[in-house]
Parts: sequence; structure tokens; C-alpha cells
Amino acid sequence: MADIKAVITEYLAAVASGDASKVAALYADEATLEDPVGSEPNRGRAAIEAFYGGLQGEISTELLNARVAGLEAAFHFRVITKAGDATYTIEPIDVMTFDESGKITSMRAFWSPEDMVVG
Repeated sequence: MADIKAVITEYLAAVASGDASKVAALYADEATLEDPVGSEPNRGRAAIEAFYGGLQGEISTELLNARVAGLEAAFHFRVITKAGDATYTIEPIDVMTFDESGKITSMRAFWSPEDMVVG
């Protein structure tokens, strides 16, 4: 079975890199992404890569807490994005499911605009 905590670490590093193709490569071909929960889900790796194409600026990530049970995980992390003179900080909780090879089959991000701190 895949090391799910290692995939989470790789995911956060890929997000911090700002490289949409690197992030999308962690997803299974027919995966779904709902970010934030309640928005229209992105379906398939191409749509997921397009979603992550919005990553811009200087990005850092930090894993705050993770829980793994079988092929599912919930984790709390911090993302800090510096764009121009502004700094955006958000601490979402992501819930992911994985296949046996460790590819992400679904991701749901729990956060709302009110959770973002702009400085």
C-alpha cells in the first residue's frame, strides 16, 4: 500500500512549487477536486491541472496535522502566498481518497473566503 503521508508531503511541496503539472501528476486520471467544498467539482486530470494553473506568486506550505485511515486522509495545512505587496494566508482542511498506488482519486478542500487573512 502507498505511503499516504508521503503523498501528502509531496502534494504540499508541489503546490508550493507553483507547478500545476507537478500537482496534477499526483492525481488519478479520473480524479475529482472540489475546492472549496460546495463549488463545482473539477473532473479529470486536465481539469485539475487547469485549476492549479491559478497558482501564482511566491507560495509556501506547511503541514499542521494529518490523519490517515486506510486509503483516506484528512489534513490541516497552511498556505502563504505573496503576490505583489500582499500576503494571503489560509489554513484549509483537505480530505483526500487514494488508490492503491497512492494516486489521489478525490480531494475536497474545506475553507471559505472568510478564512483567508490578507496582510
